[in-house]
Amino acid sequence: MKKIILIILLIGITFSCEDFEGWNVDDKKPSEVPASYLVTSAQRTLFYRMTSPNVNYNIFKFFAQNWTETQYTDEVNYDIRGRDIGGGFFLYLYRDVLIDLKEAKRLVNENEFITPITKANQIGVIELLQVYTWHVLVDTYGDIPYSEALQGVDNLLPKYDDDVAIYADLFSRLDAVIAELNTGGTSFGSADLIYGGDVTSWKKFANSLKLKLAVRTADFDSARSAAAAAQAVASGVFSSSSDNFTFPFEPTPPNTNPIWVDLVQSGRNDYVVANTFVNLISPLNDPRASVYMADNYAPYLGAPYGQGVSYVDYTHLGENYHAPDLEAILLSYDEVQFLLAEAVERNLISGTAATYYNAGVTASIMYWGGSQADATSYLLQPSVAYATAGATWKEVIGNQKYIALYGRGFEAWSSWRMLDFPNTMVRPPISGEAVPRRYLYGNDDQDVNGANYEAASTAMGGDLKSSRVFWDIEGQGN
Repeated sequence: MKKIILIILLIGITFSCEDFEGWNVDDKKPSEVPASYLVTSAQRTLFYRMTSPNVNYNIFKFFAQNWTETQYTDEVNYDIRGRDIGGGFFLYLYRDVLIDLKEAKRLVNENEFITPITKANQIGVIELLQVYTWHVLVDTYGDIPYSEALQGVDNLLPKYDDDVAIYADLFSRLDAVIAELNTGGTSFGSADLIYGGDVTSWKKFANSLKLKLAVRTADFDSARSAAAAAQAVASGVFSSSSDNFTFPFEPTPPNTNPIWVDLVQSGRNDYVVANTFVNLISPLNDPRASVYMADNYAPYLGAPYGQGVSYVDYTHLGENYHAPDLEAILLSYDEVQFLLAEAVERNLISGTAATYYNAGVTASIMYWGGSQADATSYLLQPSVAYATAGATWKEVIGNQKYIALYGRGFEAWSSWRMLDFPNTMVRPPISGEAVPRRYLYGNDDQDVNGANYEAASTAMGGDLKSSRVFWDIEGQGN
């Protein structure tokens, strides 16, 4: 009798009570968040880490020699080890961007309540953010953990994949996304702070990113680059500055532009414009000069790159860079126009390089508040006109692309590695080192993942700042 009562009691509990797992769940602290939250967070983190001038996050602006430090000069002398900049940047993108995006993709795939079109578009947006992040990591380090990465405790010691193989896979992933994105459907809506869920904009970004990767690798594999560039242009790249891949930072903390955080909120005076940039732009009567640089000195006076200086003695950054809500840019229409000009000169696509070049210069000037008339007058100068501004197309495009990319250290540095222009770069006087071709791996990598670190270092020709990513081919104009 007691057994029967016990069985009945257990059955009653089974059918009348909720799942025991739910008893220990704190509704105010959910253990799983919606995929859209993770995508929003990953977008902000990606743009924040790429844009920030904080030496604990990245020093790309110093690699591009746009700015120089005032009091502390380790980073402008390319000291990567002191703050473990290579390890930190690597960690931020893997942990705070790629892992969030991986989890968001899992949640979208498991969501039974969205349409197949919406699911495909959401996966496509996540894929594009991942591909962009992976290309940044490859371009920064060379060989990196990829196929075995992001597995957590299932693989704590991932191998470093060959940078050539990673890029090949990124091209394949881009092709798949471009084919899958359905412009008649939706994606993440307002949770997407870049394009507001607009799939057409994401498709243009996909094609523009594909064009960039094609041009980036043209010296390594011209046949693949030609096919990819032609496909990207045919499918539709950015057609105006309204297509720019940007992030809308806010006027109040904690979502302000990280440049404002370091220039204004910190109360510090750590950065001034470097003479390497001032000496290039000042003779050109460039209408962007008054935007890029402050008027505390007339004429502009750039600080000697790489040595300690007094903040009050040299030209400061322009007022735009002191605005908390300055939008961050990672890929822009003017950049795409310069890429198209390069693609023509590299025989990847047909067209007129000068036309694209003029469009790139004009778009940049107008983005920063100039007029069409300003751009026209600027381009008429022999020192700027496509036919007369340099001895080679690499010099002409390289100089103006670099000016247009001011403040966007990663892209300006990458463009310099591709074209070897501008040729105004100097060796900082303290270290005497050349501009690095890559970041070093993290300080702890050799101890934590020794065998795979050693294999990658050997493959890269040593874990050195002078080692080159596969597309940065010595003798190909750089």
